[in-house]
Amino acid sequence: MTTSRTGASPVKAGPLAGLKVIEMAGLGPVPLAALMLSEMGADVLRIERADANEPLLPLPEAYDLDRHGRSILELDLKRPDGAELLLRLAEKADILVEGFRPGVMERLGLGPDVALERNPALIYGRLTGFGQGGPLSCRAGHDITYLAYAGLLHAIGRHGAPPVPPLNLVADQGGGAMMLVAGVLAALFQRSRTGKGQVIDAAMIEGASMLAAPIHAYMAAGLWSDSRGENLLDSGAPFYDAYETADGRHVAIGCLEPHFFAEFARLLPLDQRFVGSQYDRTLWPEMRAVIAARISQKTRNEWADVFAATDACVAPVLSLTEAKGNSHSRARQSFVRSDRFERPAPSPRFSQASQTLAAAPTAADRQPASVLARFGMDESEIEALVRSGLFDR
Repeated sequence: MTTSRTGASPVKAGPLAGLKVIEMAGLGPVPLAALMLSEMGADVLRIERADANEPLLPLPEAYDLDRHGRSILELDLKRPDGAELLLRLAEKADILVEGFRPGVMERLGLGPDVALERNPALIYGRLTGFGQGGPLSCRAGHDITYLAYAGLLHAIGRHGAPPVPPLNLVADQGGGAMMLVAGVLAALFQRSRTGKGQVIDAAMIEGASMLAAPIHAYMAAGLWSDSRGENLLDSGAPFYDAYETADGRHVAIGCLEPHFFAEFARLLPLDQRFVGSQYDRTLWPEMRAVIAARISQKTRNEWADVFAATDACVAPVLSLTEAKGNSHSRARQSFVRSDRFERPAPSPRFSQASQTLAAAPTAADRQPASVLARFGMDESEIEALVRSGLFDR
């Protein structure tokens, strides 16, 4: 990525090159969505509130992906001139994304009605835990909260054991960031036909529920129990689970289809009487015991060698560190170096557009005059704003 000396917009690659995005700084899924949009080529301006609280995990900037790939402008949005500047920037933007509780942007005079009046083509993406309306809409929460209300936390874990939080991947990142990006891109497509922007109401609880739509269908058809650890994909089936190996590590077994299971049984080996009765639940306790005993006889890497280049759907359970050095990850360049650390490469990939790896903001990315120039403001406007003391701290 290159930037001109005059503060013009960075030259970025990607299918969204040329789009201008305003990100209202926050935690979790909105920054991930903004990172993805940036690496797809959008010019993202992150608005950081002057009165914002300290982050829960104060990362050094070299590691802070919540800021990488953006220009940054710190504004006191409680000042009328601060709020007015944001609206002027929104007039020149394609997309605005925010993750505050319902009513916060409205109280600042920056709600979608005001913003869309100034820029009818603006796509105004709103991401909250519970949505913009409803009795829980103003409640605080985190990934585990939304999963609990969605019924998904209840479904994740082993039979007879407490539910297991799946990091913050399901509600925050999957049901939140990914659904927000999907909504923004869909709205962009509609705008290309109508010329009109719109408001996106993305709720993490609903996004997470949408991810589980097939599970709800299985339940409705009588093919899924509402008790965890008793089903095909929740450790209930002995051929879809993780098993401890001789060295205290684990392998993941996922041979759901009969022909994959037959290959697994041949290589383990597993008594052939189980092959023809894979889905006979009365045999599952015995099958699990036999598999566990056999897997415990070799190390994780020994089993990885046994099942390499087969369709038995058996994989070594790698740590996050090990995953970066996996031969497939290296061949695909699935992880890339950004400043001081190795991180996942931009995803997805595009056949007709390269992408820009987000880097830590430069001095120009933080300098108000340079940032405002990138958003199309002329020199006289910028000089007046600088003289006003709006950026003095």
